[in-house]
Amino acid sequence: MSNHDAVTSAMLMPSVRDALATHGIIHEVLPCADEFSDTAAFCAHYNVSLDQAANTIVVTSRKVEPAVQAICVVLGTTRLDVNRKVRELFGVKRASFADAELTVAATGMVIGGVTPFGTDGMPIYVDSAVLAQDSVIMGGGNRTSKLRLDPNELIKLPAVEIVDGLAKSPRPQD
Repeated sequence: MSNHDAVTSAMLMPSVRDALATHGIIHEVLPCADEFSDTAAFCAHYNVSLDQAANTIVVTSRKVEPAVQAICVVLGTTRLDVNRKVRELFGVKRASFADAELTVAATGMVIGGVTPFGTDGMPIYVDSAVLAQDSVIMGGGNRTSKLRLDPNELIKLPAVEIVDGLAKSPRPQD
């Protein structure tokens, strides 16, 4: 491992670093200032198109026992269809976005840095539009790193399911 590889690898949470290595995920680690870790701020500051940003969102249904959680990956230009598609995938009447506390409890990661890597035990739903991109930038497991990768690398994760229509285009502003 080169000195550069060691430094960039050290920027990642151990569980994320281990998952990337275990599954042979080809990636690049990018440093990110904490204040720019949220998608819109990151893209604006680092001059990255929103359609190259892949958001990782934890969703839940607490109305069933035991509660169900999953990870969803959608493009920054779309919005997760939690009211229809996620409910359908869960087979429940109600699903919602996990709050910050549940996100940390389920993944060990804080909002602005969540990634599907290193989150064993939860299903991972990836919107098919994500795979249409040449590359995407997504959370590195913390608020101070991002990962750039070919989105087809996500398929290497054992819990991944590609879902058509997981996300929808946002409504035009009135």
